[in-house]
Amino acid sequence: MQKSDQLTLANQQSTRWFSFADQQTISEAAVNRILQSATSAIASRGRFLLVLAGGSTPKNIYALLRSAQADWQNWHIYYNDDRCLPVDHPDRNSLMAHEVWLRHVPIPASQIHDIPTELGPVEGAKSYAKTLEGISDFDLVLLGLGEDGHTASLFPGKISDDSVDAFPVFDAPKPPPERVTISAARLSRTREVLFLVTGAGKQEPVDNWRNGQAIPATLITPQNGVDVYCQGIILR
Repeated sequence: MQKSDQLTLANQQSTRWFSFADQQTISEAAVNRILQSATSAIASRGRFLLVLAGGSTPKNIYALLRSAQADWQNWHIYYNDDRCLPVDHPDRNSLMAHEVWLRHVPIPASQIHDIPTELGPVEGAKSYAKTLEGISDFDLVLLGLGEDGHTASLFPGKISDDSVDAFPVFDAPKPPPERVTISAARLSRTREVLFLVTGAGKQEPVDNWRNGQAIPATLITPQNGVDVYCQGIILR
């Protein structure tokens, strides 16, 4: 693993970049990071508040977590976004996480908080905002990066409604158009953020990010900055 330079964007997002040789290496590093964060959080505060991302790279990580040893009883699971589809639709982020990981470890069901997007974007967002009421800062937020620079369901040219913890999305530029996402402000209320970025198709948004362009990923501005784990990308 090699660490590149640290930079500060115009919006004061402190960003640390890490490069990994292959998918297995980045997945193992991410799993270790998650488990270390969990151990620290539980030792300090008695629980671990983790926000999950969707996508193929997180799926590989969740599959590895399935066989990990952890204090699962004190884990609390949330999602940064999800698509407005039936609960059993294969494109639901929550279904993927359950199938490859969550159904196979003893996290109490009451501590796994799926976004009820089957209710539609408006009611789903209202319900999830209520779920997040009174929840302290997250311990770790996992995020991805789209080829257009989006993260969660925060898309270029769209406004993040930071007056609420979760809000509806009606016109996502990739299907399905209707989604629910946690706001950038609420995602920034966390002790740690880990972006997982893999594949040559992400080169352009990474270049834009590193050159100081205000892509949606730069809206995530926790006090401790963000770490970006990259694979298959040149950090230039």
